[in-house]
Amino acid sequence: MSSRLTSKRKGPLAEINVVPYIDVMLVLLVIFMITAPLLTQGINVKLPSAQAKTISAEKDIPIVVSIDKSGRYFLNTATNPSVPILQQELLYQVAALLRVAEEQHKTRPVYVKGDKDVDYGSVVQVMSLLQKAGAENIGLITQNLEQGSPDR
Repeated sequence: MSSRLTSKRKGPLAEINVVPYIDVMLVLLVIFMITAPLLTQGINVKLPSAQAKTISAEKDIPIVVSIDKSGRYFLNTATNPSVPILQQELLYQVAALLRVAEEQHKTRPVYVKGDKDVDYGSVVQVMSLLQKAGAENIGLITQNLEQGSPDR
């Protein structure tokens, strides 16, 4: 009977060390927590609702001009996107961005994101300004009726 108690296990002992997996998961969690707030672009506006299909995401960051309910303009690619921008400055910055994209033989999408309470004339004025800057196709960002998320 004592021989059974003193006998050792024969063969390899197979265990998985899960500590590295936990470390990787925590690093990924921190990365997602940091990058998630950076993914939102532009200024908060109440978008009008419309039924439209979602356009696939592009590689390059699109140029998004936001108009708040006061009629102020914001540019997502500006140095400080949360500060209102003047019309002339908007024209110069968008023209420069489109010129750089053209030199690289790329097309840079341009979108207008207008608050649902903003005057229609302000939206038309921005679209006209963007055409002067060289934007050929200008999209409007709306709120999807079914999902509640912004569509382009």
